[in-house]
Amino acid sequence: MSEKAMLEIKHYSKAYGKGTKAADDVCLTVESGDIYGFIGHNGAGKSTTIRAVVGVLDFTEGEIFIDGHSVKDEPIECKKITAYIPDNPDLYENLTGIQYLNFVADVFGISAEEREKSIKKYADLFEITNSLGDLISSYSHGMKQKTAIISALIHKPKLLVLDEPFVGLDPKATFTLKELMHEMCQNGTAVFFSTHVLDVAEKLCNKIAIIKQGRIIASGSMKELTEGHSLEEVFLEADNE
Repeated sequence: MSEKAMLEIKHYSKAYGKGTKAADDVCLTVESGDIYGFIGHNGAGKSTTIRAVVGVLDFTEGEIFIDGHSVKDEPIECKKITAYIPDNPDLYENLTGIQYLNFVADVFGISAEEREKSIKKYADLFEITNSLGDLISSYSHGMKQKTAIISALIHKPKLLVLDEPFVGLDPKATFTLKELMHEMCQNGTAVFFSTHVLDVAEKLCNKIAIIKQGRIIASGSMKELTEGHSLEEVFLEADNE
């Protein structure tokens, strides 16, 4: 395993139903400081792979390591250093925003001083400070997404995993999240996120993998894979092969 590898997926496969593989021999490595885009059509296997990485989905074929820890054998160690933002956040709607963020901070053992500072920073950035006292059930989809993002950032994860993170965010929040992803990577965090929005991936990522029908059909640095072509051209060419 690479010394810098924060996420390593080795020969991961997952089959559903009558043996149809949603993920088929997936191998990739995300290093500290990477913003790694996981690209493919809806149903290509992105969410299946991501849910296995974060421990939501059991698997029997292959191995997944986070900072050297096995997701199968050391799930708690992996979760301590990982943050996950699903495409449709399922938050506790009977709590207020601040109650939910404090609950997450309690889970990760964050001190009162540290959590207060982090919550203020991110709530101000995403412009939801004035709504933190309201019940989450009253929030719009975008506000729930922002709350989920804040809850993912307050324990300073080493690995940030996001599934279609920009869906439902307004343009300003989208810009803020991109800036935070860059800032975190400069401090050594690895970011792994799925998307089918190619222009976002092209501008944001230093590495990508393209998945089709459960298999990785191209992966590497953005510079190597594009080489004078747009990511859209590379994706369409790979997709047609």
